[in-house]
Amino acid sequence: MIPDHLRLELERRVSSAVTNREAAVDVMKELQRHFGWLTDEAVLIAAELLGLSPLQVEELATFYEMIYRRPVGRHVIHVCDSISCWSVGGETLLKKFEKLLGIEVGSTTSDGQFTLLPCCCLGNCGNAPAVMVGRRLYGPLTPESAGTLLEELLDTHR
Repeated sequence: MIPDHLRLELERRVSSAVTNREAAVDVMKELQRHFGWLTDEAVLIAAELLGLSPLQVEELATFYEMIYRRPVGRHVIHVCDSISCWSVGGETLLKKFEKLLGIEVGSTTSDGQFTLLPCCCLGNCGNAPAVMVGRRLYGPLTPESAGTLLEELLDTHR
């Protein structure tokens, strides 16, 4: 169940799109923002709003790596693993995040604060290695600055 205001906003977005599929990612992102991740309930709501089958929504959801079909932490850290980021230390940066967080890539910290995920490209090659948390890009980052970023993220929610 979603609030009426959210349903009305999503219906407006779908109706203003040229095709329903054009609005699919936007609808999934908003439902994800509401639920914290794209729950099974959210898939059904999206299907209803878009006039698609739940399977069609599922296919779209699993194609996009920033649509989460399982619970994630409050802060999802996407570490770019493109060739540009990799060539300037992206892999070392990813390993540093694993060490600092005490988790492996693809996992969430036990307190639910952080999920660590690789990302094929963040389009921030000029600031490689790059990381995205929420809607914000960071870079270039170093293994040394990774800890500072985590502290800043935690400070924003204290």
